[in-house]
Amino acid sequence: MNWLSRKKKHEFTISLEQQQREKLTAMGAQLNSSRQEKGLSLDEMVLLTRIPRRLLQAIEQGNLAELPEPVYIQGLIRQFADALGLNGAEFASSFPIGTHRVSLKSSWKHTPIGELRPLHLYLLYIFMILFSVGGLSQLLNANALQAANNNQNKSKQNQETVIQSQKFQPVSHINKSVNPQQVQIGLTLTEKSWIQVLVDGKVEYEGELPEGTHKTWKAQEQLTVRTNNAGGVLVSINKEKAKQLGEPGKQKEVTIAANTRS
Repeated sequence: MNWLSRKKKHEFTISLEQQQREKLTAMGAQLNSSRQEKGLSLDEMVLLTRIPRRLLQAIEQGNLAELPEPVYIQGLIRQFADALGLNGAEFASSFPIGTHRVSLKSSWKHTPIGELRPLHLYLLYIFMILFSVGGLSQLLNANALQAANNNQNKSKQNQETVIQSQKFQPVSHINKSVNPQQVQIGLTLTEKSWIQVLVDGKVEYEGELPEGTHKTWKAQEQLTVRTNNAGGVLVSINKEKAKQLGEPGKQKEVTIAANTRS
């Protein structure tokens, strides 16, 4: 009977792990598709979620072996989905993490004392799990912040300056476009910033956007972007790799013209 019990427990463990692997593969593909639709790279997601790049990549690829315990995976999926504008809590709740059940049978008096599991031990176990989740989250956030700072320092060394003005001064036009008659710009905010967007000379948007916002505008002739915090704005022109607009706390203006050549 003990052998049969161990066999059933082993089959349940394999079944749960298989469910987790299949569910992670499906959820990772959905997150990857949503990220690409928004024109965001994994490095940009690191800045938005403060989750290390290797863990984000493992989630998208459904690589269960590269990720921590299931309860932590669920928390990472929630942060990932929230950063993409999804309902993270609802989205992550479908990932199976397993449950611990206590069965009290009438034959309890025949059970050896060493196998008893008092209720207070299970409550202590749950408390330890919650405490561990908080600790891991802080550790991951600290590592992600350090990695983001290192990437930002390297980016400042290699990045070409789009505009050198500290005030709203006209700048030279940048001729980049997907097709000869249109230009597209994507903005990703790493910090709360005031933004003004002019599409073909008309104000399309003006206001303060929160951290994590991603918006895209298109124009037939030209696009102009103004901000009071260039360091908190990542700019992607015609779906190319996003670059930081300028220095933190500085006002900047950039105008991108469509390529009118035939």
